[in-house]
Amino acid sequence: MEPFQYFVPSSSMKIPRPSNRMPHLIQLRNLKMASSAHAYVRGSTVQFYEWLHSQRGCRLPHGPEIWICGDCHAGNLGPTGDLRGRIDMYIRDLDQTVIGNPAHDLVRLALSLATVARGSDLPGVIIARMLEGIMLGYEYAFKDKQDKAALRPSQVKVAMHSSIEQTWKNLARKRIENTRPTIPLGKHFWSLSQAEKIALQTLCSSYEIHQLVNSFKGRHKDAKIKLLDSAYWVKGCSSLGLLRYAVLLGIGDKDDQRYCLIDIKEAVAATAPYIVKSNMPRDNSYRVVEGARHLSPGLGERMRATRFLDHVFFVRELLPQDMKLKLDELSETYAIYAAGYLASIIGIAHARQMDRDTRKDWMAVLQENRSKQLDAPSWLWTSVVQLVGNYEQGYLNHCRRYALKC
Repeated sequence: MEPFQYFVPSSSMKIPRPSNRMPHLIQLRNLKMASSAHAYVRGSTVQFYEWLHSQRGCRLPHGPEIWICGDCHAGNLGPTGDLRGRIDMYIRDLDQTVIGNPAHDLVRLALSLATVARGSDLPGVIIARMLEGIMLGYEYAFKDKQDKAALRPSQVKVAMHSSIEQTWKNLARKRIENTRPTIPLGKHFWSLSQAEKIALQTLCSSYEIHQLVNSFKGRHKDAKIKLLDSAYWVKGCSSLGLLRYAVLLGIGDKDDQRYCLIDIKEAVAATAPYIVKSNMPRDNSYRVVEGARHLSPGLGERMRATRFLDHVFFVRELLPQDMKLKLDELSETYAIYAAGYLASIIGIAHARQMDRDTRKDWMAVLQENRSKQLDAPSWLWTSVVQLVGNYEQGYLNHCRRYALKC
């Protein structure tokens, strides 16, 4: 195998047996993380917090104790639909959500965008302006009156317009490569063990799944639900190696049957630091769902916590409108506007959890340690500069270690 070539099952390569998935998933995860510096940032949350809290001469502000994303890189934000068919920009990946320090989300986003900017060969001054944009966008979200649409860069507006136009057929083509009621095995979907098939059949017959699926606008609350197909889902980066399943359901009678795709993902302990003496659920599946309901209500109301096969999972139906923002390349102007806008999404998610006095106090803390040269606090600039250096070294070492194994 050539270095950095993805592991892709083909007609000449057997799909791994359920008992032998792990080596292939680890290999795929290493390959994905080696594909770009930004991919390495996305896939190394553990290192992020280790490096962040080992920095010298940089002390993060202690914000109010609220639900945070915990892994707030740019790829975890995007257009997301709710139960009533409305579309908005949300934090859309909450695996790492905890009750913690909101400053962690700001640093994670800033590092992510700085890495994309470096990959786009933008000058350092633009990264400095992006950090200013992050602070301005985040603080704007705490104002009593906001115009979220006014902040959206043109590329984001295009993405949201495209999201609104998505249909089930679009989702099927992107996710399962088929509009028929089957999930074809191959690159993205692998076969299940008999125990997994039985457990998924039992889960999809449960009241909680019926209630979730039939809560969407336009569906009858008593519509019949039938499991049509299921598979192990090879998806994500840092989460590769966790149990994850795709389930295709039929809703209603055969003559007028609709389809939906369910994402069932194992919930594990969060890497993000959390407030020990908080009311955060200790069950990881309930932690993820509760965090989603606070940070991204339109997504949280579409999620459920469950347990089977001696593991805990969170479940959600995927909508055609759920999309990732593509930020592989940034122009100088778009980089600054995108930074401000994405930070405002995080700010809105944080601000809705605070009363007016708490918001005011947090904004006062964020105004500290600013210089005349850079309208961003010194702790944010110092954190990003040091982390970029850590990640450059970590990424190159990761690539070297992987290349030697190929």
